[in-house]
Amino acid sequence: MSTTVHNTNIACCSIPPVQSDYSPKGSFKPHAGFSKVYVTGPENSDTKIVCVYDIFGFFPQTQQGADIIASALKATVYMPDFFEPDGPYPIEKFPPKNDQDKRDLQAFFAGTASPPLAIKKLVDFGKALRTSGAKKVAAYGFCWGGKVTLSSGTLSTPFDAVAIVHPAMLSVADAEKLTVPLGIYISQDEPVDEYEKILEVINKKPFASKNDSKHYTNMFHGWAAARGDLKNAENKKEFEDVYSKLVDFFCNTCGVRDGTR
Repeated sequence: MSTTVHNTNIACCSIPPVQSDYSPKGSFKPHAGFSKVYVTGPENSDTKIVCVYDIFGFFPQTQQGADIIASALKATVYMPDFFEPDGPYPIEKFPPKNDQDKRDLQAFFAGTASPPLAIKKLVDFGKALRTSGAKKVAAYGFCWGGKVTLSSGTLSTPFDAVAIVHPAMLSVADAEKLTVPLGIYISQDEPVDEYEKILEVINKKPFASKNDSKHYTNMFHGWAAARGDLKNAENKKEFEDVYSKLVDFFCNTCGVRDGTR
């Protein structure tokens, strides 16, 4: 088995998910080529937003965030199962306990969670939403999904804006290719030097005034998705803050607050 390291973010490869008792408001249904998509919000909205989850797939915290965005913007939020038919990374094998587990995790990033494959799926999904009549389409992603989302905002993107939260595999090279506004929200575990390089690049883009960013120095990688512990007061506060930032970002870039342009 290959020993190639595809994800070098130590926190991403070591912090486990947290169980949550939240009951998601949306439902699962097939859509645009996916057998399973979490859909929340009014489906007749002209604004469609796509969420790219982290390596743990559908988790209550991530679905809760999607529900928040859908409710605030009166938009339809879709969370496709990018790992189908294989499934997310097994929780029982995380964090890696030995060298074999570490190899298996990297193999997951090279196979089921291959960024190039997921990027194509995301772009195709966005194009399908456009074809079906959506007037505004945006995307946001976490951790591994942040890499995928950032990379989808390049030339010929179907998205009006993209946002990434505690992204893994952060690279200024991806940001250099951006053609749409970026919202970027990192934790204490992401590389600050790369983050600052990205800000320098996107702030020279024609859409610079629509970009948004925040460095959550008191938060850890994963606080807004599957690893978020919403029973912890500080985590809950910053969870609510970053989703408020996402809502404002999409409002400013997609021109919505009530689901219309």
